[in-house]
Amino acid sequence: MKKPLGAQISRMLKARGVEVIFGIPGVHNIEMYRGLEEAGLTHVLARHEQGAAFMADGYARATGRPGVAYVITGPGVCNAMTALGQAYADSVPVLLLASCLDETAFHLGQLHQMKDQRAAADCVCDWSLEARTPEAAYGLIDRALSEFGAARPRPKAIHVPIATLAALADGFPSEAPRAHLPHAPQERIYQAIQRIFAAERPLFVFGGGASGAAEVIPDLLHQTGAAAFTTYAGRGLVPPGHPSNFGAYLARPESARIAAAADLIVAVGTELSQVDLWRDALGHQAPVIRIDIDPGVLAGGGPQDMPILGDAAQALRAMSVAIPARYDDRAPCWDAARIAATRAAWRAGLMAERPHVVEIAEAVQQVMPEDAMIYSDMTQFAYAAKEGWDMPRAGHWHHPSGFGTLGYALPAAIGGAVARPGLPTLAIAGDYGLQFTVQELGTAVELGLSLPILLWDNEELGEIKDAMTAAQIAPNAVVARNPDFPGLAKAYGARACRPGSLSALQEAVTDAFDAPGPTLIHMTPKLTG
Repeated sequence: MKKPLGAQISRMLKARGVEVIFGIPGVHNIEMYRGLEEAGLTHVLARHEQGAAFMADGYARATGRPGVAYVITGPGVCNAMTALGQAYADSVPVLLLASCLDETAFHLGQLHQMKDQRAAADCVCDWSLEARTPEAAYGLIDRALSEFGAARPRPKAIHVPIATLAALADGFPSEAPRAHLPHAPQERIYQAIQRIFAAERPLFVFGGGASGAAEVIPDLLHQTGAAAFTTYAGRGLVPPGHPSNFGAYLARPESARIAAAADLIVAVGTELSQVDLWRDALGHQAPVIRIDIDPGVLAGGGPQDMPILGDAAQALRAMSVAIPARYDDRAPCWDAARIAATRAAWRAGLMAERPHVVEIAEAVQQVMPEDAMIYSDMTQFAYAAKEGWDMPRAGHWHHPSGFGTLGYALPAAIGGAVARPGLPTLAIAGDYGLQFTVQELGTAVELGLSLPILLWDNEELGEIKDAMTAAQIAPNAVVARNPDFPGLAKAYGARACRPGSLSALQEAVTDAFDAPGPTLIHMTPKLTG
């Protein structure tokens, strides 16, 4: 049956497994809303297109399925681009569907007109393409959904002309089988195992790309005798308290000494990027086995390195099965007592660098449900907590690592809470970053989300002030007038509190998980006395 293409797109997305759309309707994209309810899709109304795309990001990270956003021509796309850039940096499957003008070369002065909308979005997406026919729209949607599951997931943008959205279109085609992530060759797995057992001090570094193998990593460390670091995105892959776990302390300068002591590095599902290390290199002299689905990550190694292209989780599971068939379990290659002492020293250094934060974070950690999912912003509280907070589960703390966008936590947490109804979700934001997207509190209130929002308020841009001081620059433009945050939250219809002690903070967090709407919990360094 012929229907306007906008309605057909919604029906197609539903048929392909999409359940939720995040977005904002406008005069240019209203045809995308014509058949939305009829298709059975749930729509979440954001207050800003950046918030809509961040919500789609948070939804995707919580589910592993694509997050989808609908936005309008021109400014809608531009507003969403910050969030698309974050999704690109952190390998998140976000699909942006936007209206676009039918023609921009001849007619000037049109509403929402820009020189090249497609090219603008292309700067922050895996690809950004215009669909000028129904067949092209259907084909690009299927291409995006297929690529999300068959390669490193990164955002895609599809732009459909306004007249094309409104024109009658035949139905979408049946879904073809989708491709899957490439598997590492069996022979390469065997070669990697041989090299691990030939090494005297093997060291694993697990990144977020290895999250699908959390169940086998403890056995793998026991089998090989290796020690391990995790990146921030890989936290939870090694269980808290594991004797071989150096934790998420790669950014400690002293971690370079540990890397230098290893005679083999096995980097799995990680770029070992600047935002993992905060220095130019890991610090190793040894060969590296790198396992990743992105060929670009595998390029540029040394002559003794072993690049393995394939799904990191599949490769680790294959190793854990193949090792017992060929080798006996190995004695630990690293001294557990020295690992524990090293971690204790790093924690003490963290406490000295970030006064009050570690104590407050540990108080919150004590009352967190094990299945809680956390979304944090660019704030000193999160920077410290990401190092010292051992996660009980992999893939349950999401941070805007690569692009480093302010304003991520609140809308992304909304997307995560929508994705996991009835399960605990927490947002962590700073006093400055929250104000980038504070308007999304209205969405959280409308949805009745039981969402604690931890607000770290040190009344300044603390990280920037510290950086200026370290560079011998007189701190400038690092203090802004803050609103009455609890009053602002209440104006949106949210709950709010300002705990005066660590025990009161714990009680507030516990209560917020059961509240019938979002709760802003205003924290200051004074909490620790």
